[in-house]
Amino acid sequence: MLVLPLVPAHAEPAPVERMEITARPIEKFHIGRDEKMFGPLEFVGGLEMTASARDFGALSAFRFLMPGKDFVGVADTGMWYFGSILRDAAGRPSGVANFRMVQMVDEAGKPIDEKWLVDAESLDVKDGIATVGFERDHRIAQFRLDPDDMKAPFRQLDFLVPKRELRQNRGFETVTRAHPHGQHEGGLVVVSEKSLDKQGNIFAAIIEGPNKGVFTVKRSGDFDITDGAFLPNGDLLLLERSYRLADGVKMRLRRIYGESIAKGKVADGPVLFTADMAYQIDNMEGLDVWQRADGATMVSIVSDDNHSILQRNLYLEFVLHAD
Repeated sequence: MLVLPLVPAHAEPAPVERMEITARPIEKFHIGRDEKMFGPLEFVGGLEMTASARDFGALSAFRFLMPGKDFVGVADTGMWYFGSILRDAAGRPSGVANFRMVQMVDEAGKPIDEKWLVDAESLDVKDGIATVGFERDHRIAQFRLDPDDMKAPFRQLDFLVPKRELRQNRGFETVTRAHPHGQHEGGLVVVSEKSLDKQGNIFAAIIEGPNKGVFTVKRSGDFDITDGAFLPNGDLLLLERSYRLADGVKMRLRRIYGESIAKGKVADGPVLFTADMAYQIDNMEGLDVWQRADGATMVSIVSDDNHSILQRNLYLEFVLHAD
């Protein structure tokens, strides 16, 4: 574990850019159809989000700070973002409030403009500490969360996977904590997007806890991993993406059995649901799992529009039922 130099006390906070988000509710996940159930997933609602601000977009990962309401995220353009989900009388997402973005900074407190240094792809949050996975310049770094004054990281973590095995643009797309009462005792788990071993499996690692070590995730079809979060029962829910010119983009959710996540093992599990362009999806990159007030297990997903006029920023929300 590497502890980084402290940011000088006189460093000015990076400017926070507040944005007005226009959100169009998505009521039908399967375009033109009224169905609500998709395998074990029940569609609750969604939002298509736009803003006039140039920096809005590229939303690559997020986590709720308050279940279903306040959130923090990272964009792969080197930005933090914060906001709140608004809800209608039925509890469905209806808008986004108090949205703001702030640029990541270096140890001197200066904004970092070189994208390859701040290509943030994954995020975990616990006790006011944000753990972020970066690709290109591969690293796992920890920051103290302060929406009004986000500073440089105070620590970098050993991610155990040999750096030579990480492909430049296929690094750590998942940083998440294992079940606190499970075999890994709440330790951090990292999973790469598409850094493959000689058997074609995806490199991953348990980087904290009593069972630290490298493992792999079985690659299934032409899907790559874009995020993940642990479920209450200790299984790992992975968000996966596929893109081919002939077929367009696809989204998939796969449950990885918790007992298969162990040093030296190949983790695997069943596909829960796959969606193509007949559904309200785009480049789905960020995922969080949270508990609703009534105890329901909720799955929320966001898309990364790559700052392209041909793509959309989406927020989708589902109930995950026991299957």
